Amino acid sequence: MTAAGRPQRGGLSIGAVLSQLRPEFPDVTISKIRFLESEGLVRPARTASGYRQFTSADVERLRFVLAAQRDHYLPLKVIKQQLDTAEEPPRRALAAVEGVPTVEHFEQPSSTSRLTREEFLAQAGISKTMLADLEQYGIIRAGAAGFYDPDSVVVATTVRAMTEYGIEPRHLRAFRASADREVGLLEQIVTPMYRQRDPEARGRADEVLRELAVLSVTLHTLLVKAGLRGVAGG
Repeated sequence: MTAAGRPQRGGLSIGAVLSQLRPEFPDVTISKIRFLESEGLVRPARTASGYRQFTSADVERLRFVLAAQRDHYLPLKVIKQQLDTAEEPPRRALAAVEGVPTVEHFEQPSSTSRLTREEFLAQAGISKTMLADLEQYGIIRAGAAGFYDPDSVVVATTVRAMTEYGIEPRHLRAFRASADREVGLLEQIVTPMYRQRDPEARGRADEVLRELAVLSVTLHTLLVKAGLRGVAGG
């Protein structure tokens, strides 16, 4: 018999779950686990006698909830939405906006090309001075080893086209700051998912991150589009 007064053969008792969680979350209690159950954050099975039977997946779900509360101060409602999203099958039918990248656009390539500074300048068609300005304002960032990726070439050529309209790299700091804020928000949402020990959790987190990226870019595009209507109308 377990401390909860029932056999453990059909699953983990609430006491056994507490023992697994305590090393990582010293403040967790049986009352806390019961509260999370009452809020729908975990749904253990019940025996005919009414005893809870937790699975290993239930334990990982509790770890996710407790880590999200401790490390990110997220409310339970938001955590539950994240968990429910992670359990849904992959969603490919996102709202299509012409010119906005698809989910596939945000998939990480199996291998990333690395360009030296000279190769980058040749492909981007910009001067060393412009590259220095772009790096100064954080528009382009070389990797830790000093190499550049192909996306940086596209960024540079885009900026080069914008300079033909009188826009300078220093004017683009707002773009960098906005992108960093968006990335920070998405990171806050998916980081607890990446910390799950479930082997399939990373795949689900990757999928959610890509879809959130598309939604973020789509929203940005629509907001700019709406704003430009006011400019043209004015």
